[in-house]
Amino acid sequence: MSTGVTTATRKFVWHEQVSSDPQQAQDFYTKLFGWEIEIFKPGEFDYAAISSGGATHGGFSKAMEGAPPPHWLGHVRVESVDEAIDRAKAAGGSVAFGPMDMEDVGRFAIISDPQGAFVATFQPGGDMPPSEGVFVWDELATTDPDAAASFYGDVFGWTTEDMGSDFGGYRLFKAGETQVGGLMKNPNESAPPIWIPYVATDDVDGTAAKAKDLGGNLFMGPMDVPTVGRIAVLADPQGAVFGLFQPSS
Repeated sequence: MSTGVTTATRKFVWHEQVSSDPQQAQDFYTKLFGWEIEIFKPGEFDYAAISSGGATHGGFSKAMEGAPPPHWLGHVRVESVDEAIDRAKAAGGSVAFGPMDMEDVGRFAIISDPQGAFVATFQPGGDMPPSEGVFVWDELATTDPDAAASFYGDVFGWTTEDMGSDFGGYRLFKAGETQVGGLMKNPNESAPPIWIPYVATDDVDGTAAKAKDLGGNLFMGPMDVPTVGRIAVLADPQGAVFGLFQPSS
């Protein structure tokens, strides 16, 4: 498992909590992780960005009518949003929103894979500084890993690598030789496919306990993953799912 995300093409470069109440989400996550909020004005609205370590890493946005329940939306950098949309449609996916241009930011669209997981494609309007150290992993839990591997290979050019029987068939998404995310069959067969972002922490157990005190729910762990680290998967008070990750020493 990789522990960093860079801004290179075909990698996750931004993460956004989407809900009907962004202020409630901000309150939860700033208390949980100590994040600060920077307000940007791309166009005619205010955007609350996550600030940590002198850089911005993601943000909070208000869900539009018809959007799925509160969730975290990962943004993958592409050379052309429009070409990525064409590849997604050809591979059996659909466009949930966009494409749309944001002043001084870039062009983006939200796509859904054939199983129903959402991801955003993002084409920056200029140079982006590196955003590392906060969101350190993205994992797709899906009903059909083989179909997902094919879809994301067609759209982003990702390949997959099986980690072997010791990891229960867990696969790595790779852009070239760089790990960009994980792929697994959702252990809860009734749950919809979802991309889960993992946030770095020095204390998975303590952070998970604090999240529960703040109104979150613990779905899995804390648990150790051999040779990788310690993880937990939770939902915030609105139901958006995220993970915690502490690398092995």
